[in-house]
Amino acid sequence: CCPPGKPTLYGSVTRRGLSSDGVPDIVASEGFVVGEVTKKSILISCPHENVSTKFLAPYTSFCRIHQKSITCLDISSGGGLGVSTSTDGTMKIWQAANGEIRRLLEGHVYDVNCCRFFPSGLVVLSGGMDAQLKIWSAEDSSCVVTFKGHKRGILDTAIVDRGRNVLSCSRDGTARLWDCGKSACLGVIADCGSPINGVAMGTADNSLNLGTPEKPPSEREVGTEGKILLLAREDKKLQGVGLQSRQPVFLFVGSDAFNCCTFLSSTYILAGTQDGNIYQLDVRNTNAPIQVIHRSGAPVLSLLPYRDGFIASQGDGTCFIVQQDLDYVLDLTEADCDPVYKVASWEKEIYTCCRDGIVRRYQLADL
Repeated sequence: CCPPGKPTLYGSVTRRGLSSDGVPDIVASEGFVVGEVTKKSILISCPHENVSTKFLAPYTSFCRIHQKSITCLDISSGGGLGVSTSTDGTMKIWQAANGEIRRLLEGHVYDVNCCRFFPSGLVVLSGGMDAQLKIWSAEDSSCVVTFKGHKRGILDTAIVDRGRNVLSCSRDGTARLWDCGKSACLGVIADCGSPINGVAMGTADNSLNLGTPEKPPSEREVGTEGKILLLAREDKKLQGVGLQSRQPVFLFVGSDAFNCCTFLSSTYILAGTQDGNIYQLDVRNTNAPIQVIHRSGAPVLSLLPYRDGFIASQGDGTCFIVQQDLDYVLDLTEADCDPVYKVASWEKEIYTCCRDGIVRRYQLADL
């Protein structure tokens, strides 16, 4: 147990045996208490600090989708399909229930950095080290559109509304808006002069001034009004930009390079840094964070809103869920010390991808 500003408390857990129905009998050393134990979870408390953590094992693990580290994954809107990219140079679509491979998506040169499903669940968007953004059919694995314009590798993407427009960010320091129907770039949303590691798009709070466009937006630009784009930058800055206006809304300076960002609501956002900080900010006033969560010095690699809280994964293998309605933190186990690069969810199922090349599927139905 690591209380902020206090000495770390150490203890151990011991399994004394198994019950008749296969549930382990577990006890903790002094200072810790073992609560509910099931075949897949252990609840451990530290009464002295009034904190608890539930450790949850994967429901299933898929080891045969890729041969090497899995760098990104996403789950379709219906929960039936997964898509993932790997350092083995492949991008694959698979059955979310059992990991059975359905499609191999080939066409990028070098590594594919990011992938995500469109809201329909039938189309995939990907970005690669080849500076290309591609759209694929999940039904026949054909590449239907290729966007070119970035000068260096694409690191993250976002989809505007139903997907007539999409967004990308790159090592070249730009974030760009694209028209899928015309295969054209509608504009550079921001040029930061520093790599943009992650983006997130959300609907802005009504009180926020997003600025006005210097010229009327193209009729091909759909769904950008009232939207704000977050940019997680390598130069320790988190930036908010009016998507339609292309005008800066705020600039927050953190402790290290920002790797990822997400919206919790129209007013609250999260962003994670290379030195392990998770900043919660109010977009209406970013002078000081609402809170800074620091579990370890490992890089925060992904953030995902979940129910009334969020999921975070880090470079030391930790992946945890914080929820307002739970009086404990939920730790998703088994990655050991391998970085958990990305987290995706569908209803009460959570999927993680890891440097060890395994996709893990967790079920939260009983929590």
